[in-house]
Amino acid sequence: MEEWQPKILAILCNWCSYAGADLAGVSRMQYPPNVRVLRVPCSGRVDPLFIVKSLQSGFDALLVSG
Repeated sequence: MEEWQPKILAILCNWCSYAGADLAGVSRMQYPPNVRVLRVPCSGRVDPLFIVKSLQSGFDALLVSG
C-alpha cells in the first residue's frame, strides 16, 4: 500500500520566494512531486478567498511565501 502524501500548493511571490524556488530548480535540487508552485506578482495581494477555494478543491495544505 502506498503511503499517503498531502497535496501542497505553494503560492510564491515573484520578487522574493519564487527566485529561491527557481534557483533550486537551476541547481537541480528536487522537491517532492506533491508540491505545486504558483507564482503570483505579490504575496501580499493573495485574496483569502483564493486560499479557501484551493482547500475546497482538494489541496491539503498551502504555503504562502513572500
